[in-house]
Amino acid sequence: MLSLLRRITQEVTAAQSLQAALDIIVRRVRRAMRSEVCSIYLVDPNSQDYILMATRGLNADAAGKLSLKANEGLVSLVGRRAEPVNLEDAHIHPSFHYLSGTGEERYRSFLGVPIIHHRQVLGVLVVQHEERRRFDEGEEAFLITLSAQLAGVIAHAEATGAMMSLTPNTSPAGADFRYKGIAGSSGVAIGKAVVVFPPADLDAIPDRTPEDINFEIKEFYQALASVRRDIKKVSSRLSQHISSDEKALFDVYLKILDDNSLAGEVETKIKEGNWAPGALRQVIKLHISFFEQMEDPYLRERASDIRDLGRRILSHLQEQTPKMADNLTEPAILVSEELTASMLGEVPLDKIKGLVSVMGSSSSHVAILARAMGIPTVMGAVDLPYAKLDKVDMIVDGYSGQIFTYPSDAIIDSYQQIVDEERQLESEYEQLKDLPCETLDGQRIGLYVNTGLLADVNRSLDRGAEGVGLYRTEVPFMIRDRFPTEAEQEQIYRQQLEGFAPAPVTIRTLDVGGDKALPYFPINEENPFLGWRGIRVTLDHLEIFMAQIRAMIKASSGLHNLKIMLPMISNVAEVEEAQALIRRAYAEVKEEGYDVVMPKVGVMIEVPAAVYQVKELAGMVDFMSVGSNDLTQYLLAVDRNNSRVAGLYHTFHPAVLRALSDIVRQAKGEGIKLSVCGELAGDPLGAILIMAMGYDTLSMSSTSLPRVKAVLRKLSMEQAQNMLHQVMPLAHADAVKQTLMKLVREAGVERLIRPSKTATLH
Repeated sequence: MLSLLRRITQEVTAAQSLQAALDIIVRRVRRAMRSEVCSIYLVDPNSQDYILMATRGLNADAAGKLSLKANEGLVSLVGRRAEPVNLEDAHIHPSFHYLSGTGEERYRSFLGVPIIHHRQVLGVLVVQHEERRRFDEGEEAFLITLSAQLAGVIAHAEATGAMMSLTPNTSPAGADFRYKGIAGSSGVAIGKAVVVFPPADLDAIPDRTPEDINFEIKEFYQALASVRRDIKKVSSRLSQHISSDEKALFDVYLKILDDNSLAGEVETKIKEGNWAPGALRQVIKLHISFFEQMEDPYLRERASDIRDLGRRILSHLQEQTPKMADNLTEPAILVSEELTASMLGEVPLDKIKGLVSVMGSSSSHVAILARAMGIPTVMGAVDLPYAKLDKVDMIVDGYSGQIFTYPSDAIIDSYQQIVDEERQLESEYEQLKDLPCETLDGQRIGLYVNTGLLADVNRSLDRGAEGVGLYRTEVPFMIRDRFPTEAEQEQIYRQQLEGFAPAPVTIRTLDVGGDKALPYFPINEENPFLGWRGIRVTLDHLEIFMAQIRAMIKASSGLHNLKIMLPMISNVAEVEEAQALIRRAYAEVKEEGYDVVMPKVGVMIEVPAAVYQVKELAGMVDFMSVGSNDLTQYLLAVDRNNSRVAGLYHTFHPAVLRALSDIVRQAKGEGIKLSVCGELAGDPLGAILIMAMGYDTLSMSSTSLPRVKAVLRKLSMEQAQNMLHQVMPLAHADAVKQTLMKLVREAGVERLIRPSKTATLH
């Protein structure tokens, strides 16, 4: 049974279209279960009707033409209940609805199971028999297992655009197709989508209509010739060191490349209207599927050879393809299956209107960068047909996490009003730049910035930052192909310290591991977030830690505005060891004649263990800063970059709020400063609660700072504390946020949090 499931899944995965995949499913399931009928109904994303998409046993001409309303028939009953329906005689069930034109009137027994992906019912898989009989438990279990396996495949087919064919009579222009994701960075973007993808990744290549078919064919054959030359060079270079049998492996590659069928198929796909990389993807994946289905183990292994050759050809194609930035003649919305920081780095900031990523969450690093740069962003848009959206008109709503494709004039006009209101708000924020963040009843709270780039200095000062609450030192480490020297680090840190002097600059020691990797210092672990990261790495590598601390202290010479912060602290011993090393580095720098003072040292509270040791840690350090992103992740056991569970990542989760409040309670009377430097601090609603709890400083992206200041200056501390008291007893994160929005609306500051027009659109 397991072997059968695997074979069906492999065939479906390799199918060239959604319809081909569905036809494979109904054919193979009907045969495997010896049933007289197998059919698949898929939910139309627009009408929510159940469309008969594929069948074996019913009238084949009905496929794609007949449908059931969302509330009629046994199929919709399966979908509504989201569980199997197994009937000995379907005709006597009150929900039975005869679908005219299918020829199903003679079939009595019925078994339907839902196809579910991420809690969403995508469709229903049905088997039927003429005779009255109840399908046994084994048959039901097989169908449930198969539908669970196939859900991801069908969801991916939808995400790559196949489901748009369910409504062939709908004109795309003005259709207002709406997709839901996760709000990553507030704001609205209106423009054309440009699909971006990582290098040499066949699976991520989108379909794209070529401007010049002959040019695409020429580029493909040039790439093919380049790969052939590469393999011959490698084979020749290694010929003296390998046996004739091993050399034959390279001959296999060359034979595949010389086989005219593969090249001819790619050329045909290009002529049919796909650009060279997209055509290559189609053909290579088809050939991989052929080999993977073979019984012979040796031949089955050839699938990996085909995959490798496909990547090599694609790599050469992408070398010949102009860089994405060169192709962008006007600002666009970048769309990708998984946006990365390196992708953003390839495009000038003035060419980016908005960002959409199928993978990731609001606390992914791309979302954090987007907030720092003020780019409207939606993450975790798992149902978006991203591969079919190149050059398509799009609206990105970073307030609600919604995306509109083929928007109508009416929806464009509505969102243009929001864009206009945003510009007006920005001019209002500008007037607050030099004013302190002070509540209506005179309570002051410091507003600092999180930085990582030199460009952040002027941008932060222009927006009224009072200092740096978090300087991420991993950024200069990531942009190199080796560890930066002590002298290079000193120069980098000096620019930050001078730029903000005399205001304090909190520099965090190297925080790599987890989802932050250095290309020259790989950390491969099964569970990286619970592994070797942050302070654990640097204390294990004193040569890295000491060079960094010495560089920081030297950079502060004559400025005396340095504060050092230690990340990922989970026990007192780590702080003791780090402080001893910092004192040693200070003494060494002092002996070298630098004009320095011993910097203040603090710790990040981002691990649950640290929450319960606040009192002990407070007696050892000068300040504490809560990293709300990681603290939320660890408290809720949610990988913030995993789109499968991104919906469970709630910064307003009652457990997170209670942990933040408990930190203040434990630190009370210890005489140390408390701040929050996670993304919660840059959310005006979060800032209200944090201030009310008693934190001294909020640190956030420079783009968030004006909005937070505008909101806090319009409230009294008493109002903020009243809001805190009302939400702390609540048991649901959504209830917390909804209650806060009601309270800020009553306080008259909702417009400063999001433009008023957005409330009517959502």
